[in-house]
Amino acid sequence: MELKVLLVDDEPAALERLSALFAQIPDTRLVGVARNGREAGQAIAELAPDLVMLDIQMPELSGLALASELATETRPEIVFVTAFEVYAADAFAVEAADYLLKPVRFDRLRQAVERARRRRTLRKAFELAEAAPVRENDLDGIWVATRQGHVRVAVAEIDWIEAAKDYVLLHTATRSHIHRITMSALEQALDPAKMIRVHRSAFVSPDRVEAVNRLGKGLIALVLRDGVAVPVGPTYVKAVQARLGLGCLEGA
Repeated sequence: MELKVLLVDDEPAALERLSALFAQIPDTRLVGVARNGREAGQAIAELAPDLVMLDIQMPELSGLALASELATETRPEIVFVTAFEVYAADAFAVEAADYLLKPVRFDRLRQAVERARRRRTLRKAFELAEAAPVRENDLDGIWVATRQGHVRVAVAEIDWIEAAKDYVLLHTATRSHIHRITMSALEQALDPAKMIRVHRSAFVSPDRVEAVNRLGKGLIALVLRDGVAVPVGPTYVKAVQARLGLGCLEGA
């Protein structure tokens, strides 16, 4: 996904440096620059950037003040760029994607851009799931909202399910799907013979379990065919071991 980027700084040299660095980052496009907080606010409204590289100390309106004024629902991802470490806590309090110190290193800028890109993608997916009508699930499949409509994910294709606030991530061998449902509602809908709950935030297909690792203090983790290790919650250990036909693991 291409990111439209707005640069905001009152120092021309800082803008030039960021422009040169962004020229080396694929799937990004500079759509404008602004030299103070007021200009930046107007540019954000007019250009609708996906990412704003925002200085903090600027005339008229600081970067922190501008970020706090932006509507949460429509605001772009913000990465603060400053010469001062003391604003880091305030920056993350307004939900910044990252916080970079001047002079900006290229590797840190790449990390910040990719972090912003992931947050942007996840937000879009959540918005899509919020807007889509809910379809009834069945015992063998879950209807997941997509950009084009819905796609049915067969339970037999799911390796494991991970909670993500009011959503779940359905992990299959080829991709992960975001679906809006609570874990308790999902537990009522799923056949326990096909998906077992192993944690308050995870279900696992017993057919995908290839190993059981002891973690000590009675805890275990299930290792799936793709190498992912899913911890088992303390209250689920005995039931999971029984379901897998293991009894109690010695020394678990």
